[in-house]
Formats: sequence, C-alpha cells, structure tokens
Amino acid sequence: MEHIFNFQDVTTWFHALLTQTLGLGEFWAILIECVLVGSVILGAYSVIAMILIFMERKVCAYFQCRIGPVRVGPWGLLQVISDVLKMLIKEIFFVDKADKLLYIVAPFLVIIGSVGAFAFLPWNRGAHILDFNVGVFLLTAISSIGIVGIFLAGWGSNNKYSVVSAMRAAVQMISYEMSLCLCLITAVILTGTMQVSGIVEFQRGSWLIFNGLAAIPSIIAFLVFLVAGNAEANRGPFDMAEAESELTAGHHTEYSGMGFGFFYLAEFLNLFIIAGIAATVFLGGWMPLHIAGLDAFNMVMDYIPGIVWFMGKSFLLVWLLMWIKWTFPRLRIDQILKLEWKYLMPLALINLVLMTVVVALGWFFEPAAL
Repeated sequence: MEHIFNFQDVTTWFHALLTQTLGLGEFWAILIECVLVGSVILGAYSVIAMILIFMERKVCAYFQCRIGPVRVGPWGLLQVISDVLKMLIKEIFFVDKADKLLYIVAPFLVIIGSVGAFAFLPWNRGAHILDFNVGVFLLTAISSIGIVGIFLAGWGSNNKYSVVSAMRAAVQMISYEMSLCLCLITAVILTGTMQVSGIVEFQRGSWLIFNGLAAIPSIIAFLVFLVAGNAEANRGPFDMAEAESELTAGHHTEYSGMGFGFFYLAEFLNLFIIAGIAATVFLGGWMPLHIAGLDAFNMVMDYIPGIVWFMGKSFLLVWLLMWIKWTFPRLRIDQILKLEWKYLMPLALINLVLMTVVVALGWFFEPAAL
C-alpha cells in the first residue's frame, strides 16, 4: 500500500501554496479550491459522457454487424463533438399549455442528481470529492433527485405520451431502488462503514467478491446490483419509459436543445455511475488486485495508478451493461415490475440475512494492515 500514490499529498500542497506562499486567507483559499473542484467535476462529467456516447454507438454497431460513425473525423471520433455543437445551437422552445415552471426545472433536477452522485466516486487514493461518514446514505438520497426530475418532465410537458412515460419511469426507478439499497447495505454490513473511502480501504487485502465465505453473498449482491442498476438507469432491456414504438421519445419528447441534452447526458452518466459504484463497492474501486502470499505480484500491482484501476473496472462494467442492452429484447412493464418484486428484492433480502450470518460468525477476511 505504501507504493500507491496518494492524491491527498497534491491537495495538501496546493492548499499550502494558496495560504502560505500566496498569503490568501482560509476563506479565499477554500473558495478557489471549490471553484476548481467544481470545474473538474463538470469537465470530467462532460468528457466521460462524450466517451460513453461514442462507445455506445460503436458497441451497438459491432453487435449489429455494422461499423458505426466513421465520416466525421478519423474513425468517427469527432461525431460526438459535432452532435454537441449542434445541440448547443439548437433553438429552445416551450410547449403551449405546459406547466412552464416544472418544464424548465425538470432537466436541471435530473442533471443535479446525476452530477451529485458522480461526485461520490473515488477516483484514486485521496481523490474523492464527497466522502462523508454516511456516504452510501447520501449517495442514494442524492441520486433519487433524478426520479423527481423525470416525473416533473413528463407531467410538465402536458403530453399524454410523456405522462405515461414519466409514470412508468417513476414506478420502475422507485421499485428497483429497493434492491440497489439492499445490495449496498449488504456491503456496509461486511465493511462496517458507510463511508465510500472506508469501503475501498476495507478491500486492500481482497475485494469483496473474493473475501472468504463472504464472497458468496457479495457476488450475489454484485449481480443483483448490476441488474437493478441497469433498470435504475432506464437502460435496455428495462427502457419501457422510452419505448419509441409506443411513446415516441418518452418523458423528454417535448424537449429540444440543451433541455434534451441534459436528459441525454444524465442517461449515459448514470450508466457510468452505476458501473463506478459497483466497481467501488464490490471490486475494490481504485484498489489494486492483491493475492495473499504473492508479495512481489502485489507490489507490481501497487505501482499501477489507482485511477487506472478504477477506470478500467468501471468501463469493463459499462461494456458489460451495453452488451446486455444490445442482446436482450425489451421487457414489458409488468415483466419489469415482476422481476423486481417477486425475484430481485426477495433475493436481496435473503442475501442480506446471509451476509449478516457470515459476518456474525467471522467467516470473512479482515482488512490487511497498511
């Protein structure tokens, strides 16, 4: 662990530079740091969104025996940038007889919930934006704001298709949040903390899915989390809220320009957030792969930057979820709810009890010494 770069050294040096070298007061130093951190979050949010959009198109093309975007830029790399520019200059219009307040506020609520959850992801050792001692609780609470935004978008648009879509999305997302939370609680029971950095630190000896007999409930929770997270992000085969053959574009049918852009960005970033949380909680986050007894191997793994581990795990899970989307047919709304209430949630509850028994009996590996 001593070989792993700690980003906190950089933040400590920068704070000392502002307060001691430049002579700024604590207030101005913290203000500058907050502005920089906010800029970094928004920049990373936008860049990852463009990467995911391009990745989605290429993955979809390969599964459908096509080649995807190729005309704009080499290998189609500039296609997403051209789409962003087009969206920025598109006219923003308002729907007649719509509830203008709800119509305007809805996209901002969706993007706020997405960016807020994005800020909880730990990118490297010491490189986390929000890291409270009740981090898992706050993460689930902030991410739930997006549900309100989607429902208000459908209701405020005064469009019957949008209303039906919003009702489907709200019912589906609220239902699958039950399984998501139960899976996170399962990990909290094993690690003994709700702090995101604490969950990662617990896995310095072995990731949760490799932790003794606790690996069995951890793997079950991991798989349930991926399925429920896919549904929470309204991704296929759980995309009944945006069923084009029935509801045109769903809850964002009446949106244009950056109003639609916010929904589009949030959908892709929610996919990355689900993958990032799964990688953090069950696959060690930025923590390298360690094998007990292989000290030389573990030392080599420690030299690989933590952000490489985190991004590699997250994008591997993103690719897996895209594979699922372009492989399985879309489910009906009754099938979606039946899957959650009759199968996933009971399984998650039983698994929670199983993890409690494993922890009570001590059938798991304690975290390795730093």
